[in-house]
Amino acid sequence: MKRVFLIVLDSFGIGEMEDAAQYGDAGTNTLLAVSKSPYFAVPNMKKFGLFNMDGVNCGEKENSPIAKYARMKEASKGKDTTIGHWEIAGIFSGKPLPTYPNGFPKEVLDEFSRRTGHGVLCNKPYSGTDVIRDYGEDHMKSGDLIVYTSADSVFQIAAHEDVVPVETLYEYCRIAREILQGEHGVGRVIARPFVGTAGNFTRSAKRHDFSLEPPATTMLDQLQGKGLATLSVGKIKDIFAGKSISDFVYTSSNEEGIERTLEFMERDFEGLCFTNLVDYDMLYGHRRDVDGYAKALTYFDTKLPEIMAKLREDDILMLTADHGCDPSYTKTTDHTREHTPFIMYGGHVKPENLHTRDTFADIGATVLDYFGIKPEFHGTSML
Repeated sequence: MKRVFLIVLDSFGIGEMEDAAQYGDAGTNTLLAVSKSPYFAVPNMKKFGLFNMDGVNCGEKENSPIAKYARMKEASKGKDTTIGHWEIAGIFSGKPLPTYPNGFPKEVLDEFSRRTGHGVLCNKPYSGTDVIRDYGEDHMKSGDLIVYTSADSVFQIAAHEDVVPVETLYEYCRIAREILQGEHGVGRVIARPFVGTAGNFTRSAKRHDFSLEPPATTMLDQLQGKGLATLSVGKIKDIFAGKSISDFVYTSSNEEGIERTLEFMERDFEGLCFTNLVDYDMLYGHRRDVDGYAKALTYFDTKLPEIMAKLREDDILMLTADHGCDPSYTKTTDHTREHTPFIMYGGHVKPENLHTRDTFADIGATVLDYFGIKPEFHGTSML
């Protein structure tokens, strides 16, 4: 019984891509930044070959790595979660998803207000913690919804749980998702509920993403088409709009994501368990917290022996990322256009340096190849 456990360390880039300057990200390197923290220690990923990858100029190289490893290029245009995960699963995005540095157009917000019955506050790029600080009290008094965006292709709606119940907020997000198609088809509509009182507002753990449906065939479609399991941990289900996911569990932290993955490892199934660990990006990358990022990677590394011990004879463990988010880069608080790591480990996996790959889609092709399936997308198996 074959199983693949594919874990995305969200935003764990390993150095600028060749076109990083076009994205305003010249010189960014998430791995290099966190490696300088006194809290950074990843001896198990070192054994896998993390510091042996092309272009990695920090850390101590491993004399005899125990895994296959490679540096991945993103062929798609963009540097966000949706495009990165879609490319891992086989979708090439020839142009970035739309972004709104000046806010959303009047016709979009008018239709949104008409259908929800609420006015709109903010409508500009904003930090998620700052926006509730600056607009939360007005929202509490007026009932208007806080709508904001970022450098990513997102339409975010913040509302206090006492003013707008969470399930109602989700319904408003579904309405926005219906409106935001075609020309205005942002990658994600995100519910951002918050709690507390003026001066002490905090975001709750009930965030929910409503993604565009993938526009082409993915590895998940092909796996499910062959009757194989497609398990989702974290926000994977949302990123793929629930398409071709056979079972899922949401998580509120990296720690919970790791534990839920370990629980799936106890389950008998044939197919893929696809996990996203988002804290690196959400809590540390965007907030430019180098030490917090380093601590989170160190924690994951301490859990790797437990993960490895649960691998069965025919199991494969894969580690990768979807983009960068260099926590030392102070020009913006946004994602950074970087290469990502790829590690593949298992009882039948021959250790090897696979050097630099041309597309994240090689990962999806590798997963399918392991199950004897020919990918219906451009991607070359690394098996």
